[in-house]
Amino acid sequence: MTELRRDLGLAAALAIVVGTVIGSGIFRVPQAMVQNVGSVPMVFLVWIVGGALSLAGALTYAELAAAMPGAGGEYVYLTEAYGPMWGYIYSWTQLSVAKSGSIATLATAFFEYTAHFLPQFEVVWFAVGPFQIKYGQIFAMGLILALGAVNYVGVKVGGNVQIVVTLVKVALIAFVIAAGLFYGHPVEGPSAPVPTPPIQTGFIAALVAALWAYDGWNNVGMVASEIRDPKRNLPLALIGGTMAVIVIYMMANWAYFRVLTPADVAGHKLVAAEMMQRIQGPAGAAAVSIAAMISIFAALNGSILTGARVPYAAAKDGLFFPAVARVHPTYHTPGVSIILMTIWSSILVLSGKYDDLFNFVIFGSWILYAMATASVFVLRRKRPDLPRPYRTLGYPVVPALFLVGAAILEVRTLIDKPVQALAGIGLMALGLPFYFYWRGRSSSV
Repeated sequence: MTELRRDLGLAAALAIVVGTVIGSGIFRVPQAMVQNVGSVPMVFLVWIVGGALSLAGALTYAELAAAMPGAGGEYVYLTEAYGPMWGYIYSWTQLSVAKSGSIATLATAFFEYTAHFLPQFEVVWFAVGPFQIKYGQIFAMGLILALGAVNYVGVKVGGNVQIVVTLVKVALIAFVIAAGLFYGHPVEGPSAPVPTPPIQTGFIAALVAALWAYDGWNNVGMVASEIRDPKRNLPLALIGGTMAVIVIYMMANWAYFRVLTPADVAGHKLVAAEMMQRIQGPAGAAAVSIAAMISIFAALNGSILTGARVPYAAAKDGLFFPAVARVHPTYHTPGVSIILMTIWSSILVLSGKYDDLFNFVIFGSWILYAMATASVFVLRRKRPDLPRPYRTLGYPVVPALFLVGAAILEVRTLIDKPVQALAGIGLMALGLPFYFYWRGRSSSV
């Protein structure tokens, strides 16, 4: 029987972490943060707290990934700690909306930035009543399928693409940072105050934005079965990659606030573009659009590369269509799973409802992330004999900190979007009948 191969080295694992985390958030999130906390010191405090919570999660996942380096990431941890039902619910959530919706959102964001250079992407190609399909949506679908094909022909190919585009992305972001720090005219004099909500409410809302900007560091665990020397490389990638993202985010915000006042940042959705517009004019703003496109492209490739391993893991355990567990005899990739993930993600692009669907699953997804983090406590009791080449630094405080951050995000989502939060729980529950069907079918074989 053909198996997945360990063709990804440390460089690819680091590129998956950095490349998947840094999408469009670095260019957009500062506006929401300033609007909620008002001052530069408070914005940096939020970034530090959000980075610390994300690093706590990475430190915790590093123990789980190194001890159980199988395909599927959280699918493996949840199954081992709580039983196959929770692993299946995670797989169902990822395939139905979470990962597929994220892929659709990234591809659409890529075409929206591309439309700055090719305005015809915004032209409607087909319309029936309120349903419309733009040329850019067709392009986004093609991009997803093309990257799916790249990852189909070998995880090493997909990993090399991830390394290259992540290096280009980091270089372009470094250029933007350098422009702000060394070439832009610094802000002079006191800035106008930015109206903000009460500090408790505003800080939590800003922290939620920061946590979403840091989201994605966990994806490398999904390809753990294809990483060489996982006991060493997975902890290094999770911890080192997350720390690198924290540094990049802090430097980028330092550049923004050197050139722009808090009021400027609060008034512009694309903060980096506004900064570069002031430094280099339209050419600078265009450079940011290119940097954003490369950044999104890397996140999109990383999401396809990692996300397809989750339904594959469920199918391998008999909890999904057997064909999805097939590994290509020549390319050694979960080819059917990649096809399934990319086609479904493309359909979500075509529907134009990917943002709504993705919002439905935010609440439920973070319940599963919290449960996966808490599994480090469960497995230390349940499986004390499990070899742990890396043990969580600062245990048990560090995992507890991440759980606090997850609780903050959950409470805030429930307050801000109660309908979507409850719909997300409902969507997860819809997977239960399918779980019992596959479980029964697996038991009868």
